[in-house]
Amino acid sequence: MRVKEFLYGGDYNPEQWSEEVWEADMKMFKKAHINELTLNVFSWAALQPSEDEYDFSKLDKIMELVRANDIKVMLATSTAATPPWMAKRHPDILRTDGNGMKRKYGARHNFCPSSPTMRKYAPLLAQKLAERYKDYDNIIAWHIGNEYGGECHCDNCQKNFRSWLQKKYGTIDELNRAWNTSFWSHTYYDWDEIQIPDERSENFISEGGKKITQVQGQFLDYKRFNSDIMLEEYRLERDAIKKITPDIPITTNFMWFFYDLNYREWAKYTDFVSWDCYPHYDTDPAELAMAHDLIRGVGGQKPFALMESSPSVTNWQHINPLKRPGQMTLYSLEAVAHGADTVQFFQMRRSKGAAEAMHGAVIEHVGLAGTRVFDEVEKLGSRLEKMNEILGSTVPSEAAVVFDWENWWSIDALQGPNELLDYKSECINYYRAFFENHIPVDVIGLEDDLSKYKLVVAPMLFMASKDYAEKIKDYVRNGGTYVATAMTGYVDKNYLFYQGGYPGPFKELFGLWVEEQDALAPEAPNHFEWNGQEYEAQLICDQIRPLSELKKLIEQNKKELGDLAYFKSPAYQISEEAGDMTVDGTYTDDFYKGSPVITENAFGKGRVYYIGTQSTPDFYKSFMSEVTKKAGVKPAAENVEEGVEVAVRENENGRFLFYLDHKNNRVEIKKA
Repeated sequence: MRVKEFLYGGDYNPEQWSEEVWEADMKMFKKAHINELTLNVFSWAALQPSEDEYDFSKLDKIMELVRANDIKVMLATSTAATPPWMAKRHPDILRTDGNGMKRKYGARHNFCPSSPTMRKYAPLLAQKLAERYKDYDNIIAWHIGNEYGGECHCDNCQKNFRSWLQKKYGTIDELNRAWNTSFWSHTYYDWDEIQIPDERSENFISEGGKKITQVQGQFLDYKRFNSDIMLEEYRLERDAIKKITPDIPITTNFMWFFYDLNYREWAKYTDFVSWDCYPHYDTDPAELAMAHDLIRGVGGQKPFALMESSPSVTNWQHINPLKRPGQMTLYSLEAVAHGADTVQFFQMRRSKGAAEAMHGAVIEHVGLAGTRVFDEVEKLGSRLEKMNEILGSTVPSEAAVVFDWENWWSIDALQGPNELLDYKSECINYYRAFFENHIPVDVIGLEDDLSKYKLVVAPMLFMASKDYAEKIKDYVRNGGTYVATAMTGYVDKNYLFYQGGYPGPFKELFGLWVEEQDALAPEAPNHFEWNGQEYEAQLICDQIRPLSELKKLIEQNKKELGDLAYFKSPAYQISEEAGDMTVDGTYTDDFYKGSPVITENAFGKGRVYYIGTQSTPDFYKSFMSEVTKKAGVKPAAENVEEGVEVAVRENENGRFLFYLDHKNNRVEIKKA
């Protein structure tokens, strides 16, 4: 989405109000420098009273009023929540929970993505909206659905899951191989024997309270399927609109680090990415920054839209404190600093009843301009009008952190070695090290090109294909620096463990073999020494051996057991290119005291680092400071006060530095 001015506005629901309120709102929006409204997000029940009846009369008035006031529109399809009559007459549209309970009508995420009714009426409504409003020159984007998410376990989803598996694997024998169903007598002989993994089948709650699955390959495929089936429903609406208005860009709003949907796949079917940003009162600034960079990353590092944020409070979090004076401006400009070309709010006017009546808005229940929140919104709007030269700019990053949804699901499904291992948190730990060292960073996926990066960090890449390992070998051979961690390279894309030793296809690149992993309780860490300092080793401690020891073990087995065909497997072939790692840090406690925990290995023109444990923020910051210097990655600014975030964007108009103060510092910025 290429715009000529910052889009400033957000969700507006005038259908809840009388027309005299609309007129007053238009005046207040102008005063606040609002130039965009997102309309029609939750109006399906009003637009379609029955199967064959549509009523656009109120939306027509709203669209005309907004156009007359020269305000741009992101027009939503209204399909995020279904009308009550639809559930009554067509119960296939209702979801079934993981425990088998068929839901009744209610709530918001209330449709089954496999429902024939949904798949008929949702794209039909999208089509009718596109036909009706296609000539409105102020429509700058289509907004499909709203915050897709959740799961359904109904019979239609069960049927579609089996069809999805049959398309993927072709034969039941191949599925059995991929899922290793010979374990626990799970071998399938027909597709209709396969169940969705849920609380009635393969899932259970562990002693530690975590949802665990018995068949990891099946769980992983269900997560893939669920993301795909939701995406399929979205695409039906998208395709219906594209046929009528091919030149108007289309999006749907993503959410934070959202577990259920693989946003990298979804982003391929949007014209620009957008997301809804609602940090908690205690959200770490680094996590918030990474969330922006994640969304920018799934969109190909292009500018994104901040689709929703609160101008003051939320109402659905456990604790909902006010945003302090200046905090809304800080959060909004942080989004801009990381690549947003819009600042949008939910909501423009507070609803007078129901679920989000206590959620903040530009216009509060008092219904007047001049409140503290309105005044800050007005000042930010005036400020954004002076920043249009930034539009379309990108973030000039030389470093990247890998974040992969399927790997997230894979770590989550794992039984052992430690349920407290958290993929998202460990990715944030490494991102925070860049953040605190003021180094711009991209958040990338496994498919992304690495040629622009001097340094790539891939925490806990538990599931990795051999092709990806070869890609990383080429990257390092050509001079790149790669940082890997414990729990890397254990399983392939089918969740089958690599044979021949961890870290699977990365052994030669890292120059090491992980023989075992020790799991630690949070209250009983080990420790290690690195760069003359001692740090905690938390949750997991790899038992690392030089790759030469694995070679010797292979030869010893050949000698003692005979030159069997078993040893001719690729798993036991180690190339001449592979060498041993050097040791940078060692454990200080337990029976493995003195053994390696941090290693590095020269490979071609580049270098690889391996950290065989998890640690504390001071270690990550110090370690990544050292590694970035060696890799030639420079910070955006130096000598910056603690608590001040530095971000940068660039385009043909120049380089734009943002200093974002998260701790109310008095910061003096000197021009170069």
